[in-house]
Amino acid sequence: MKQFPLLSWSRPFDEPISLPRGRQLVTLKDAANYIQKLPKAVQHLEEWQAAVEALLLVVELNGPTMMARIGVLRALNRHIERVFDSSRNDKQWGKRKLKRDQ
Repeated sequence: MKQFPLLSWSRPFDEPISLPRGRQLVTLKDAANYIQKLPKAVQHLEEWQAAVEALLLVVELNGPTMMARIGVLRALNRHIERVFDSSRNDKQWGKRKLKRDQ
């Protein structure tokens, strides 16, 4: 008979996740409880659904907690707009010359 590993919601994140009012999410269970306390409309947002999926995968498959941490952080920071500024791009050193072209 195949033995399934115990689901461990008590596993800590590599680094705690800081919340706006100074609280921290230290374990996977803390993150799950936090999500469950959100209003239903917020829980149904795509970012939070992805965070829940990541939490479940980490717990059920004993995956790296970093994946769940990333999911929760992306959901927490969903309102922050990231804009790519191409003017900050480092320029290439120049065209690479191949030996045959010398």
